[in-house]
Amino acid sequence: MALQLRTLPSATQPPMRSDRSMLTMSDDNVMMKQIQSTHAPDGRQVDIKPLFNLIEDILDRATQHVDTVFLGSQAKREIEEKAHQVNLVASVDSLTYIIDRISCEISYKALGGSDAHQTTLSIFNLVSEFSWDAKLVLALAAFALNYGEFWLLAQIYSTNQLAKSMAILRQLPSILENTGPLKPKFDALNNLIRAIMDVTRCVVAFNDLPPAYITQDVQALNTAIAHVPTAVYWTIRSVVAAAAQITTLTSMSHEFSISTTEAWELSTLAHKLKNIHELLKKQLDLCYQFIDEKRNVESYQMLKSLFEMIHIDNMKVLKALIYAKDDLLPLFDGSTKKRVSLDVLRRKNVLLLISSLDFSQDELQILIQIYNDSRLHSTRQESQYEIVWIPVVDRSIQWVDRMQVAFENLQATMPWYSVHHPTLIENHVIRFIKEVWHFRNKPILVVLDPQGKVACPNAIHMMWIWGSSAFPFTTIREELLWREEVWRLELLVDGIDPMILNWAKDDKYIFLYGGDDVEWVRKFTTTARNVALAARVPLEMAYVGKGSKNKKETVRRITATITVEKLSYCWQDPTMVWFFWARLESMLFSKIQLGRADDQDPMMQEIKKVLSYDKEGNWAILCKGSNVVVNGHGTTVHPALLEYDMWKEQVTVKGFDIAFRDHHGKLHDIAHPCCRFEFPMAAGRIPEVMKCPECNRMMEKHITFICCHDDGIAGTFL
Repeated sequence: MALQLRTLPSATQPPMRSDRSMLTMSDDNVMMKQIQSTHAPDGRQVDIKPLFNLIEDILDRATQHVDTVFLGSQAKREIEEKAHQVNLVASVDSLTYIIDRISCEISYKALGGSDAHQTTLSIFNLVSEFSWDAKLVLALAAFALNYGEFWLLAQIYSTNQLAKSMAILRQLPSILENTGPLKPKFDALNNLIRAIMDVTRCVVAFNDLPPAYITQDVQALNTAIAHVPTAVYWTIRSVVAAAAQITTLTSMSHEFSISTTEAWELSTLAHKLKNIHELLKKQLDLCYQFIDEKRNVESYQMLKSLFEMIHIDNMKVLKALIYAKDDLLPLFDGSTKKRVSLDVLRRKNVLLLISSLDFSQDELQILIQIYNDSRLHSTRQESQYEIVWIPVVDRSIQWVDRMQVAFENLQATMPWYSVHHPTLIENHVIRFIKEVWHFRNKPILVVLDPQGKVACPNAIHMMWIWGSSAFPFTTIREELLWREEVWRLELLVDGIDPMILNWAKDDKYIFLYGGDDVEWVRKFTTTARNVALAARVPLEMAYVGKGSKNKKETVRRITATITVEKLSYCWQDPTMVWFFWARLESMLFSKIQLGRADDQDPMMQEIKKVLSYDKEGNWAILCKGSNVVVNGHGTTVHPALLEYDMWKEQVTVKGFDIAFRDHHGKLHDIAHPCCRFEFPMAAGRIPEVMKCPECNRMMEKHITFICCHDDGIAGTFL
């Protein structure tokens, strides 16, 4: 026979008084004044964290068992054994009496049908001398004691005779045999318990905030503290409501009742606690943000100070930059594909390769080639360094699978060390890298000597220009290398193309030229070849493309045309084109980094001219062997060749190179082509002023916005 589902008042169980009057009460101020009047803390310090951890464990396991009973499946979960803390026993022992008092108060008032507000008020009177967070945790402990006992009996009564006898006294067999009608009640109860725990975690968390980093004059904490009494009241009141459900459930005899009013009140309380939790969680997040910012500032200043100190080795510096703890291996060895500790870098010259995940394959492949070449002669001095890749990502952006794949793909191609994962790099380190080392998403190579001192803030330019021969990559070494250089063909193409260097060894005339106008290329190469035939001089020509990244497709088409029409020699590999221009730009940036971008040495002026001409259109450099004869803009070089008849008589007197140079100089003095430089914001160190390499006047400064329509991943990871 089916059970009759109806309300069953009895002499031993008066009907519970509805809580709706309090839920709809408009004057919350009166209610909170009552609560505030009970608050009389005596200053005692109660460590509630161990007790709260124990409560979490009890309620987590109890609600888990509810799902098992009503859903018929056991969810797999690992519960952290927070309860087994050293000071737990002492903490609970000192609070057992008050927890029992609260538990008895809740049970007695529930059986007596007392008003929920009055029951809550009586609990506040019992815990008047405790802090707000302690009041809440103590009330929750009293509930956990009863609720945990209820579900413990439910779990073991079928296999334990003592538990079975106790379960019968508490009506458990009847309850568990009729779970269907009671499921809505337990669903609502579980939702309320989860809301109670959410609010309690926030209240406890506010008490755990470090006073050294945040005080009540911070707006977020001040706002939260103002709302804590209200939050504690409604949470304890919800505890009372939840406890009443369990108390009345086990006192029903053999008939069950489903009260729409009770379900409504449980859901209303859960909704109210959800709103309270959202408010407190928002303020808590703001507090955490404030604390993180203060800690980051402190850590940033400590990191700056660390680089100003003298160390016996580089370990302190590397730990501060990469990972300070000893609980994991923070590096990935690209040669062995294994995790290693920072000790592999102890007292070594370390080059920190810093980049975003948007790492150009051209740059990476050239750097790998230079690195591998240095490793072929491991006993040479220039191979005595290690590279460590430090990927810099925006920590405010959620780490997604696409980013993980991009990181792993880059890491897999690198033969040197790399940070195991970008998330190891702390925010204050990223700030230091950006503000002190001027990282702006373009790769930089910071050199640390064996004592961890910065030997060069960015050796990437040295690496592109001179490769590993720039070891130990110090600023002093950079200046020395520049003093040894002269304006010659080898400076432009060294390490790129041996064929052009062979032309120089044969003392041939060589035109290096570039641009993005295929018609100009046709006219220039045809005219140059005709002039060389007329003058009877051996001439070779090589097209080196264009420096602008957004001109790659144009350069590819021009290269294809040159090859098909056999106009001249050209580079089929785009990486060679990139490296040519990367080296030229590195020459300028190297000088900027040394503070000598406006030095009046002829070599620097010529380098700046090539870079400027490239921005303006077409250009050409004439060399005789290794010697650079003319460095000119397309608007003057081609006309000078067209006017060969005007200076051909001078070829037999001065030689082809001098005759051409003199005539080109006359046209250049008339044309005065403009000079222009573009510095991407990602370049890091941008000069405030720059002199024109043509007229030596200060150049005007403009801001340019460019869209290269790049569909790559740069925007995702920067």
